[in-house]
Amino acid sequence: MIRTQDAFEGFAVSTAEGLIFTVKGLVHPPERLVAYLRYLPDPGGNRERAGVHYRRVYRFEEQEQILGSRYPIYLSYDPAFGVRLQSVPRSLIRAIYDPRRRLANIRERGPADPVEAHVLGLADLLQETARIPAESLGISGSVLVGLHREDSDIDIVIYGEIVCRAAHQALRRLLDDPAIPLPMQREAKRLLRGPNSEELAALHASHRPDTPLSLADFVCLQNRKVNEGRFRGREVFFRFVKRPAEAREHYGDPRFEPLGSATIQARVMDDEDAIFTPCRYVVEEATFLEGPPVADLCEIVSFRGRFSEQVRAGEWAAARGSLERVIPRSGPAHHRLVVGGRAGDYLLARRQCRRVTDPRPLQAGQ
Repeated sequence: MIRTQDAFEGFAVSTAEGLIFTVKGLVHPPERLVAYLRYLPDPGGNRERAGVHYRRVYRFEEQEQILGSRYPIYLSYDPAFGVRLQSVPRSLIRAIYDPRRRLANIRERGPADPVEAHVLGLADLLQETARIPAESLGISGSVLVGLHREDSDIDIVIYGEIVCRAAHQALRRLLDDPAIPLPMQREAKRLLRGPNSEELAALHASHRPDTPLSLADFVCLQNRKVNEGRFRGREVFFRFVKRPAEAREHYGDPRFEPLGSATIQARVMDDEDAIFTPCRYVVEEATFLEGPPVADLCEIVSFRGRFSEQVRAGEWAAARGSLERVIPRSGPAHHRLVVGGRAGDYLLARRQCRRVTDPRPLQAGQ
């Protein structure tokens, strides 16, 4: 029997129709997994596995259209989350893909192609540098499900809060720390580096259709991060994920009540969970520029990796997303802003923050 309760952020599942979904988040309904359509069988697709061609579905709107017209069983209203979600009934799951198991398999049998060789080399470099256990590392994305191509990128996922923080610090040291001995620094930068200006421009172009940041804002934010770069010239993304037992919530506690879209500015008080997917920022002094104003908005969250480590404590944030009322089983309710659920959402920090007492509105390009 497939243990679907063990699947969470970074995993993938396939269904009886051959659809492949990527699992999102750490909290899921009892009978379904929240997951988004990523690949579907298509004779004209440019990816192939075991003689079957697949097409990758990039855009959320296209995913919704395909599921709504051909596979409506994978769209379901969830009473705890308060919205219609892409999700997979656990009874229809035919295979589950564990990032850690996939990486262990590559290590045991040896890489089958240059992409897998780079996956193994990068995982080994991170493990040795951060001194973290091999079983905390995995590979997600196209490599996880065996649909990668020669030019595919590498999506490394790290599991566990303590391990994630160690890995994040190690990447920061590798890329930025002048105290690392120069020969080691040179070797590390030969293998692993941050994106250059041309690569940042290409990355911005790929994000811009649904995240409307200026190139200057995007470059400013990306230059402060360590979750994207190049390993031996290949594009790399690092995803830091807590284990479900480390999450602050359980399914149904709290419940969420959607209240429409909103644009806000707020001061970030706590960025402790900013590196993770999902990420969370504790905020105060929220001012509403658009949408229904509430007095107790105290957090900004996102389930998309691109919004991790986007703003730091003490900075003013500008954000657009979906306003939700958070209703716990006990204790007072509050409100949060969820960024990344629809095209046009954004989250950014000012390149030069004003004093935290400055109440003037932020604009998306500032």
